[in-house]
Amino acid sequence: MTILDVEHLYKTYGDKTLFDRISFTISEKERIGLIGVNGTGKSSLLNVISGMDSAEGGSIRHANTFRLAYLPQTPTFKPGITVMDYIYGGRSPIMTALRHYERALDELDADPANAARQEKLLIEQQKMDAAGAWDAEASAKDILSRLGVQAFHVPVATLSGGQKKRVALARALIQPADLLILDEPTNHLDNETIEWLEEALEQYLGAILLVTHDRYFLNRVARRIFELDHGRLYRYDGNYEVFLEKKAAREEKEQADEAKHRNRLRRELAWLRRGARARSTKQKARVERVHQMMNHKGPEIKGAVEMSIGASRLGKKVIEAKGLTKRFDGQTLIRGLDLLVTPGERLGIIGRNGSGKTTLLNLLAKRLEPDDGNVTIGETVKIGYYTQDHTEMDESLRIIDYIREAAEVLTTADGRKITAEQMLERFLFSRPQQYTYIRKLSGGERKRLYLLRILMSEPNVLFLDEPTNDLDTETLTILEDYLRQFPGTIMAVSHDRYFLDRVVTRLIAFEEDGIKRFEGSYSDYIAEKKKHRAAERQAEVRKPSQPAQKKPTTKKKKLTFKEQQEWNGIEDRISALEEQVAALKKEIEQAGSDAEKAQSLYERQQAAEKALDQAIDRWTELSLIVEASKKE
Repeated sequence: MTILDVEHLYKTYGDKTLFDRISFTISEKERIGLIGVNGTGKSSLLNVISGMDSAEGGSIRHANTFRLAYLPQTPTFKPGITVMDYIYGGRSPIMTALRHYERALDELDADPANAARQEKLLIEQQKMDAAGAWDAEASAKDILSRLGVQAFHVPVATLSGGQKKRVALARALIQPADLLILDEPTNHLDNETIEWLEEALEQYLGAILLVTHDRYFLNRVARRIFELDHGRLYRYDGNYEVFLEKKAAREEKEQADEAKHRNRLRRELAWLRRGARARSTKQKARVERVHQMMNHKGPEIKGAVEMSIGASRLGKKVIEAKGLTKRFDGQTLIRGLDLLVTPGERLGIIGRNGSGKTTLLNLLAKRLEPDDGNVTIGETVKIGYYTQDHTEMDESLRIIDYIREAAEVLTTADGRKITAEQMLERFLFSRPQQYTYIRKLSGGERKRLYLLRILMSEPNVLFLDEPTNDLDTETLTILEDYLRQFPGTIMAVSHDRYFLDRVVTRLIAFEEDGIKRFEGSYSDYIAEKKKHRAAERQAEVRKPSQPAQKKPTTKKKKLTFKEQQEWNGIEDRISALEEQVAALKKEIEQAGSDAEKAQSLYERQQAAEKALDQAIDRWTELSLIVEASKKE
């Protein structure tokens, strides 16, 4: 069933046509990935669909009851709004009940003996029952926990950029919606959280439209691909791998058609040059047709990046660190690290946000002084450092002038010359676009331009700090092809699993118990970690039971008022969930050959069983406290 119908959408930005009367539909439970080169209008399309922006032509139709949840690339928040009010915002009965219930809990926690607040909590619990909001509450708590959102009552404005994005993602996942729109949802997420998000979206009940540079994520989540290219929209059934195959076939056909067009034009021009008189109606029509053929614009042929681009000569000694230690605010991020970086090495640096990855790059580049230890850099080393912050770009410059400041000409390994204009073309900046101002570029286009400027300086050692953030899939492919042939040394901090697999051959992993080294790709590293965890679980199961040793307990001896209220109603909640699961199983049996209905019921059954498991686990926790209080 179609939930959104878009017809003949038209929008421009300056002299660029973003949508040239594009049309498409979105059906229930669809999983659509939207891709395209930065600056083609992906985020603009999401904004138009969500109602945050308008188009100059066309229509968007949906049911009056249609609900939409949207995670923009850069979320904005009302001044002073708290995390809880933002996450549980909206007018739906479930969100309203959750918001009021959480407020009542917090007010009572501040004054547990207040009878009026106790009464208010009971009222809000009844409203939660009436709205059927307990399953949503359990799901919300799981989402918030997975995303690391813990401070509910602080203003969102006080959070870091990464924390804000997580809060906005939590809201988008928690809000009930027919269509969930996600613009770069994996930014600021570590790989473990990204894997959880993939599983969460697999169980999501509504349709999903997303933009992401994470190609593994895109491949696993999307079942249909929309490609936005020069104002036109191409649709492909299948995931990202299928899209690559079908796009290659489409471009091959377009180029074959263009070759036929050129051959026909040559024949027609030859006819004109022979001096054929255009007196008859047919002859005049033929002349007009030749003029139309000459004005025809064929498919754009995208050139590959010159893979033989040279780099400054690199000697045997690159970078060596001995006993490297760095502390911030009393926390030791790096302790006694010894590291030898060799010529031609491909080193990836991975770990959770805030673990010290960027700090390590800055220490090795001597942009930051260590607390202990030292770093020695070889005399021939020329570092090109791509940072996450590129605010030093002069927006008043034209694109070509910005690149020429770094270099006007590059020399390939075999002595050929490549101009700045040619390099810009190979990084997807057309000749006309090269003379536009930087201030007119999108965020992703600026990052692509900044990256090219780093490469134009012909470094022999590349430091890349999250180079894939906000870059489109096509630019990432170009970058990876360049790096695979780069003759120097590469050190890259990245959460992009696909990028790491294609580029690096050795890893430095910031883990909870210290910095570890791993020889191999990122996929090899993850496989090894999973194997190790499975072995640990197996060993725990086989471990002979031993008499429990008495240990000092820090468990509470008595329920709080809030927990007492939860305890009073938890058995009824468990019974209700058990009845819900049984009823859903019966409905699935009765669905017969209606596969779509059966799938919908099965997804609801899984969600109910998950909520039931969580309720039983919570009952166990509370019962232990109750038993302990009886023994006093």
